[in-house]
Amino acid sequence: MEHSKTAGAAPLLKDIAYDAIKERILDERFEPGRFLSERELIELLEMSKTPIKSALTRLETEGFVTVSSKQGIIINDLTLNRIVDIYDLRLALETFNIQAIVGRLTQEQGSLLLDNLRETEEIVGRLDIKAFAQADHQFHLLLCRFAGNQEIYRVLLNYQDHLLRITLRHLRKDPVRMVGFYQDHVEIYELLQQGKKESVERLRDHLQQAKSKLFM
Repeated sequence: MEHSKTAGAAPLLKDIAYDAIKERILDERFEPGRFLSERELIELLEMSKTPIKSALTRLETEGFVTVSSKQGIIINDLTLNRIVDIYDLRLALETFNIQAIVGRLTQEQGSLLLDNLRETEEIVGRLDIKAFAQADHQFHLLLCRFAGNQEIYRVLLNYQDHLLRITLRHLRKDPVRMVGFYQDHVEIYELLQQGKKESVERLRDHLQQAKSKLFM
């Protein structure tokens, strides 16, 4: 039986199911193209059909799965075209963000970026792919927050899970890539601290290189 969401209450079963299935898709324990059945998920998650169906409906809306009455549940892959489109969207929006920040980064904002970089450095030291993907995206979302455009923030937030999936795929190919990504972030931070417009071009190069490396 699911409980209503009240302060301090346990999460709804459908949310637990959603998070569990999505996590397996992101780290490709449920690899692209795989077929699943409701029965398989019921046994894996030890839940009834109702919360799992609700979770699958949400995941289908977000593009992670396709639910077919004949074939069952299919794990969708991110097509190359969609990955390119997402990166092009990031380039447009994040370039706008950093242009809005140059020359007006506050001390508090600089401290938040520095905290993120220190955490990321520690993560790079142990080559923790999952933790790095989260910290990497947090850095970019901080820049978005500082720019102050709520609509851009909402759009980028909506793409976070797909971006995480792309980043995890990046790092599974070569975990050492996180070293270069981290160094890029350090350079962007230093340029912003100095109020230099070169930070815009540095961010653009960072995203362009990340996109090109996906096809290597």
